[in-house]
Amino acid sequence: MKIALMDSGIGLLAATAAVRRLRPDADLVLSLDPDGMPWGPRTPEDLTRRALAVAEAAAAHRPDVLIVGCNTATVHALPALRARCEPGIPVIGTVPAIKPAAAVGGHVAIWATPATTGSPYQRDLIADFAHGVQVTEVPCRGLAEAVEHADERAVAAAVAAAAELTPPDVTAVVLGCTHYELVAERIRAAVQRPGAAPLALRGSAGAVAAQALRRIGERPAPDAPARGVLTVLLSGREGALPPTALHYAEGRLLPVTGPLADRM
Repeated sequence: MKIALMDSGIGLLAATAAVRRLRPDADLVLSLDPDGMPWGPRTPEDLTRRALAVAEAAAAHRPDVLIVGCNTATVHALPALRARCEPGIPVIGTVPAIKPAAAVGGHVAIWATPATTGSPYQRDLIADFAHGVQVTEVPCRGLAEAVEHADERAVAAAVAAAAELTPPDVTAVVLGCTHYELVAERIRAAVQRPGAAPLALRGSAGAVAAQALRRIGERPAPDAPARGVLTVLLSGREGALPPTALHYAEGRLLPVTGPLADRM
């Protein structure tokens, strides 16, 4: 079994780690786009063009399924990706976990990139799945970029700025960008109010990984003794994980090859 994941950068690590936990025996193809990163500021047309190129690089390795490990790419490029890859390769998008967060009730905050915040896509999800629930959209300026570069000071500043925009009575925060799942506990610490009930954080990685397995008729096998092979593509070129990947626990779950392995 071979599972491919795509994103402009290391935001796909959260879903990759979830896949690795469910099926450690799966071969993984990670297709990144360092030449075109970041995707967020690009026009929808340009982003779609970049996403299609990254998907085609992954498809050349004949995966059983392709996960779009990026909320913004899912918003703008998912129809084009499915038109290009399916039915031969099922394509799984990443949708903010608004539905499970709203099902619990309370006041829900959605942390997302400025490109996604207020978009018709996100507003439609709120209308469809959060009817009757108070929702606050929080644009997180610079947070995805700070996480991508493992810039601790920039991460702290961006998290603090977004926390200031988050109402004090929220009971759940939806992590509407895959990069944010890599710093989830820092977000919790910034938003959690003293004396309040524990804050719920809602990411998408686990659900996306499980859906990918369902689409290809596979089941979780977390105790599988074999370890799958990792292939990393950088704007179509075979390479190694970016050094910043090892800054996060999700990245350290993966085998290290290439120049990074020499430093271990």
